[in-house]
Amino acid sequence: MLVDAGFLSIIPPIVAIVLALLTKEVVFALLAGVFSGTIIYSALAGLGPFGVLSTTVTIMIDKVGSNADMILFLCFLGVLVILITKAGGARAYGEWASSKLKNRKSVLFATALLGIFFSIDDYFHCLAVGTIMRPVTDRSKISREKLAYQIDAIGAPLCVIMPISSWAASVISYFPEDGSVSGMQTFIQAIPLNLYAMLSIFMVLFLSFKKKSEFGPMLVADKLAAKGIFSSPEGDVTEDDLSSFEKENQNGRVCDLVIPIVVLIVSCVLCMLYVGGLFSGEGLSIMEAFGNTVAATALALGAFCSLVFTFIYYLCRRVLTFKELFGGISQGVCTMVPACIILTFAWTIASVCRDYLGTGEFVAHVVATSGIPVIILAPIIFIIAALLSFATGTAWGTFGILIPIIISICSVAAPSMTITCLSATLAGSVFGDHCSPISDTTILSSTGSQCNHLKHVGTQIPYAVIVAVCCAIGYVVAGVTNGLGQAASTGIALVVAIVILTVILLIAPKVWKYTPEQQEIINSVED
Repeated sequence: MLVDAGFLSIIPPIVAIVLALLTKEVVFALLAGVFSGTIIYSALAGLGPFGVLSTTVTIMIDKVGSNADMILFLCFLGVLVILITKAGGARAYGEWASSKLKNRKSVLFATALLGIFFSIDDYFHCLAVGTIMRPVTDRSKISREKLAYQIDAIGAPLCVIMPISSWAASVISYFPEDGSVSGMQTFIQAIPLNLYAMLSIFMVLFLSFKKKSEFGPMLVADKLAAKGIFSSPEGDVTEDDLSSFEKENQNGRVCDLVIPIVVLIVSCVLCMLYVGGLFSGEGLSIMEAFGNTVAATALALGAFCSLVFTFIYYLCRRVLTFKELFGGISQGVCTMVPACIILTFAWTIASVCRDYLGTGEFVAHVVATSGIPVIILAPIIFIIAALLSFATGTAWGTFGILIPIIISICSVAAPSMTITCLSATLAGSVFGDHCSPISDTTILSSTGSQCNHLKHVGTQIPYAVIVAVCCAIGYVVAGVTNGLGQAASTGIALVVAIVILTVILLIAPKVWKYTPEQQEIINSVED
């Protein structure tokens, strides 16, 4: 199956990313990237013209089949969102939150706190936080681009430093089985030096509390939202279009949103433990069960359980009729169709790059044979991991490619740099995943916030790049101070990176204002 494509292996992700940015049509861009990859593979494997179509369809079938649990989870969650809206739960919560959260600062901080609460899994986080907070942020005239950024910047960065999360289980699974490196112990030691995760969370909280903190494309989105213009997957919508949920059941209460969501959380956590074997009688610990679980399967099962509960609960509460409940199924599934299409193509191009062309192996070989000096090993690894994750759209795939290589390199060349280099690998992978328009978590963040996907990517990248620059500087400092010991090196690098980021965040709003084109867009909207 795998062919040695060499430098040609990086063409599909480049095609997808460039076309996405140029055409603003992410489905077309992904499909073009898939076809460019299967054309290269078919040519090298001697399959002929029909091999291009055959390979493309085969991969899509395989990816849809292997990710059916994730698609089911999305559909179940879409149905749950529709039912909550129909029952009046979203309306009631919006009214309650508007009375309690009096300003932009409190709404953004509440969104961040909710994101921390949902940090057990990034998919779950992206969709659940968006579902709950979108009516509130819309009413507060906070742009959906800002909501999507907060969801994305809290989601994966927090998951990758949480010992009890699907991400931790994934990372630990890539560690060698020979006992040379202790998975969980090393993971915990690497948390403070995972600079991208730490700084992303710091930046979200900083921007939440500071007034007039937006800059660049996000500032334009912020100004448009203040004038009642919001981004949506179908195009910009006005403030009047957002009031549709007010026409729903007026008898709905806050409990009609909170109880189904709480049941969803509890169900998903219990199902993750169940799928992981906690209740199998084998004596597994909670940590071992999280390590063994299949997150997407558990989330689909948990969402289905919560959906069954919600049907019964709403019938007992008499906020929805039997006909309305089952009518919400098709509506809910339809809301998730665009996300499922994009995810299918994103999974397909990731498979083409990883399983057919060896994009990861090519990049990893370049890293391993480059003769990088030890003192700058961590920042170089951070950059390579970011590029690989950005190109393939998957942080988890990047973990699997680079972690074994980094451990091997450090065990021979720089044992004292193992923790630092592993931290850089995780940080770079999350940064690349955070910025990539073909990343599933980036797609789900825009889906959860009901924001136009490419607008989310365009407004988020400047913020993410600023954090990444501070991270790279921090890893240089970590390399220079490595001789002082791991604890001292980590502390110095983290403090330096945070100080630099704080200075930039204070200066950027004053110097990064509108371009003439952006000013025209804002002026074209009547107050």
